Amino acid sequence: MKNNSRKKTKKTARIIVIVCACIVAALVIADLVIGNFLVSFALARSSVGETDVAPEAELEDETEKLIAKNAERINAETDEWLKSAKRQTVSVTSDDGLRLEGDIFPANEESHRWVIVIHGYSGTRSTMYAGAKYYSEWGYNVLTPDLRGHGESEGDYIGMGWLDRKDILKWISYLNEKDPDATIILHGVSMGAATVMMTAGEELPANVKAAVEDCGYTSVWDIFSDEAKYLFHIPEFPILYTASAFSKARAGYTFGEASSLKQMENVRIPMLFIHGSKDNFVNVDMVYELYDACPSSKKIYIAEGAGHGMSYYLDPDKYTQQVLEFLEESGVEKNKGA
Repeated sequence: MKNNSRKKTKKTARIIVIVCACIVAALVIADLVIGNFLVSFALARSSVGETDVAPEAELEDETEKLIAKNAERINAETDEWLKSAKRQTVSVTSDDGLRLEGDIFPANEESHRWVIVIHGYSGTRSTMYAGAKYYSEWGYNVLTPDLRGHGESEGDYIGMGWLDRKDILKWISYLNEKDPDATIILHGVSMGAATVMMTAGEELPANVKAAVEDCGYTSVWDIFSDEAKYLFHIPEFPILYTASAFSKARAGYTFGEASSLKQMENVRIPMLFIHGSKDNFVNVDMVYELYDACPSSKKIYIAEGAGHGMSYYLDPDKYTQQVLEFLEESGVEKNKGA
């Protein structure tokens, strides 16, 4: 009887071990499948834009109406400006062989002031034409590039600012070859703002004088962690770690290394930080972390009541005033007629 009992105990133990091993294997496989899916969902060019990844803005009714009214006017004025604006399509080749395209809007009068205006996640250079318009009116030559994986630029994966920082350095070199007397500033929104910050943390030519970041995130890890919880209700561990490893293998970078916050430590040019107080996509707390980490000359503008990427459309006059004052204080000559 004792032998039978021992055999039954051993058999039960084996079954438990097998079941546990199957459960662990299933969890590992699920982790790998979901991690790979997240990279495809968030970074693969073919998937970007299919789902609205941003939460619905939580704004006051009057604020929403004001933003919509201003956006309608600004878009109409931008369309009218485009009818007569000079425009030249240009391109550079990235370090990894991708053709990157953009538009140059030359200043109406001879000028050596340049601004590179950079769009956000799933956008294109055309989404930044409103910014190109007001910089053009200030007497700047404007470059609006399509980031890799967007618009007419090549690339199978989104750079989230990290790969794009090297691409922007290529564009800066292009402008310096085109205009050896150029004075250059950078201005980006959302992922474009992260691109600006990550670029600003690199070793820049002396003629890159200042940078404006509007609602950029601290790191890809931080923003993807928030999105994983919001969209899929999943925790960081272990899936985000797995997704980050897949990102390194497929796109060429981990979520952790793609950090605006770390790049801030190396910034030497003046920085203007802009953020909407009601931003529930890139939380407003991030801008204070970034501002505190920046060792260079800096200013911050919190647009009270604005959601993500809406600061300009909430109060265009105040927004442009903040930018102009920052550029003037940073020693970047502004148009005398502005």
